[in-house]
Amino acid sequence: MTRAYYVLKPSIPGKVRLAVRRLRAERLSRRLSGVWYINETARTAPDGWPGWPDGKQFAFVLTHDVDSKRGFDRCLQVAEMDRRLGFRASFNFVPEGPYIVPASLRNSLAGKGFEIGVHDLRHDGKLYVSREGFTAGAQKINHYLAAWKSVGFRSAFMFHQLSWLRDLDIVYDASTFDIDPFEPQPDGANTIFPFWVSRDDGTGYVELPYTLPQDSTLFVLLRERSIETWKRKLEWVAEHGGMALVNVHPDYMNFDGRPASSEYGAHLYQDFLEYVRARYGRHAWFALPRDVAAYVRREGVLPQPRLAASDPLPSTPERGRISGAWRLRGKRVAMVVFSYYPADPRPRRAAEALVNEGMEVEVVCLKDGEAKRQTLNGVKILRVPMRRRRGGMFEYLFQYAAFVVLSVAILAVRSMRRRYHVVYVHNMPDVLVLSALVPKAQGAKVILDLHDPMPELMMSIFNLPHDSLRVRTLERLEKWSIRFADLALTVNLACKRLFVSRSCPPEKVQVVMNSPDEKIFGVRASRPAPPPPRAPGQPFVIMYHGSLVERNGLQLAVDALARVRRSVPSAELRIYGPSSPFLERVMQSVRAQGLTSAVQYLGPIRLEDIVGAIEDCDVGVIPNQRSVFTEINTPTRIFEYLAVGKPVIAPRAGGIRDYFDEESLIFFELGDVADLAQKIEYVFFHPAEAAEIAGRGQDVYRAHAWRAERQTLVNLAADLVSR
Repeated sequence: MTRAYYVLKPSIPGKVRLAVRRLRAERLSRRLSGVWYINETARTAPDGWPGWPDGKQFAFVLTHDVDSKRGFDRCLQVAEMDRRLGFRASFNFVPEGPYIVPASLRNSLAGKGFEIGVHDLRHDGKLYVSREGFTAGAQKINHYLAAWKSVGFRSAFMFHQLSWLRDLDIVYDASTFDIDPFEPQPDGANTIFPFWVSRDDGTGYVELPYTLPQDSTLFVLLRERSIETWKRKLEWVAEHGGMALVNVHPDYMNFDGRPASSEYGAHLYQDFLEYVRARYGRHAWFALPRDVAAYVRREGVLPQPRLAASDPLPSTPERGRISGAWRLRGKRVAMVVFSYYPADPRPRRAAEALVNEGMEVEVVCLKDGEAKRQTLNGVKILRVPMRRRRGGMFEYLFQYAAFVVLSVAILAVRSMRRRYHVVYVHNMPDVLVLSALVPKAQGAKVILDLHDPMPELMMSIFNLPHDSLRVRTLERLEKWSIRFADLALTVNLACKRLFVSRSCPPEKVQVVMNSPDEKIFGVRASRPAPPPPRAPGQPFVIMYHGSLVERNGLQLAVDALARVRRSVPSAELRIYGPSSPFLERVMQSVRAQGLTSAVQYLGPIRLEDIVGAIEDCDVGVIPNQRSVFTEINTPTRIFEYLAVGKPVIAPRAGGIRDYFDEESLIFFELGDVADLAQKIEYVFFHPAEAAEIAGRGQDVYRAHAWRAERQTLVNLAADLVSR
């Protein structure tokens, strides 16, 4: 029936075709009760999915199919709208048929950052009539792909036979969808993620399904007059960290305010782009289709399609997840950290992630009463008889220098017995990469994990001006250390921007966020419920945990508590963390303000015990003081509170706002005690609203959960050892 329709189509008047299609679409939409555009089975991330670049929550991809001469005449207007609003898209042109695509137009669009794709051959619905006909057509399509320097293809009318498309010389195809019952071939891919299709020779291409309804479906067939369906589907895709790919046709977009029956007002598309930029500007990876395909190939994660039986694909070893982690098996890595292991969570997560991929991991760290040698969760630990002591700048320099000398000697001796494949160094200090001198000379790759930017941290600790000699020296050492390493990792986008601005090219530094270990914190499936009514006299518990140093703002929390207790007499502050001279000053302030009964210092706490402490609190606070360091920091403690479902109050700082907005976190002005007190009172008096905000914050946490960050780390390491 479908083949017959496309044979007869040229002889059927356009208005008749549209009327029949609308009648069918209206009956379908009534039967599907308005939920046809969301397929809950498509939301599951495939095994080994690494997340999106730079820790983004989801990918947003724009494509434009130019089907007719009318669309061709409007494509420059659409491109200008995209460009003006800060977007770039793929324009997919038909190489033979309704119009001619001059090289000047293709070159002009490409020069402005747009992508050019090939859209079918003649856009007549006949490409898939027979296997022999497709093979002949594929030869012509490959000619246009080469001539246009295109890497992507999309069939007309979203027909697809993915096994046939292997004949094309493409990096990606975009002829499928996650769900769309209105298409002539309605079998969906059942996923909102890219997936891999193998060829017999072991090569393959990436399939990019569209996951937002096409504009023609919404505004021409169903005659919707708002972008609400787009917004709801986009929210759902973003919530599950997928790829929001939308196909918009210039053919149906009217710019003069008088749309025909087969058109819609261009303002709807403009409204949608403005909404996406305002709502998701910091959370989405805005990418061209070729960028997504390149990312999937580079990461080596090739998720398995879940197509309907109408398009069978033979089972091959290349299908499904191929993360490249097999390249790590049996490799030996030395991890060096000027800290205590396993107490320092980031080195512990990284070491255990590599051990789980079959690597032999040896950690060289400080010793504070533990055994000199130990094996923990498969990680071999060698502790150097040194303790970290806080003090002045020269005290830090002496400790760093002594540990660097010892670690250089230890790794040199051990690598002579059996060489290392990777040396993984955690700063601080940056120059700890020198410990890899001998292994690097033997061919080992070096990873420098930049937990903190040393210049900014020292400026914060010692109140140094940016142009001081000591700060400039630290910046030069940072630049040299990153140059010495083969790969630099850092903890968030703000730090990456900082390192790139002064020390390295952007491709050399990658983000692996400090996400909590899910074996300890878990990932809750449902959003937190508002707490039950508070019993008379029940304490309202505010929690602080972490390093007890001035920049982390414990004094600010104590001062805020003094204000809060005027309206919330049951408020109390519980403090967890290792003792420090700063803590003594804070406790003196507690006594001076008469808060002794309201402030409890409960000492250091093991990572495994933090969950229970968080469950016993009502709100967590990140009470940072304003400094050049806290402006760029993204505290892991935010994720830890959200993982357990507790509201968290955090400073309005760039390193946090890269990931959270006003709807997903309770912000206070950095260093402002009055504003912090006001936000604590807000949580007490508006528990339902605070729980809603925490629930949306959990969505951000899920997008950056350790399983995704861990896979990013593993893939980066696998790529490094295979160079």
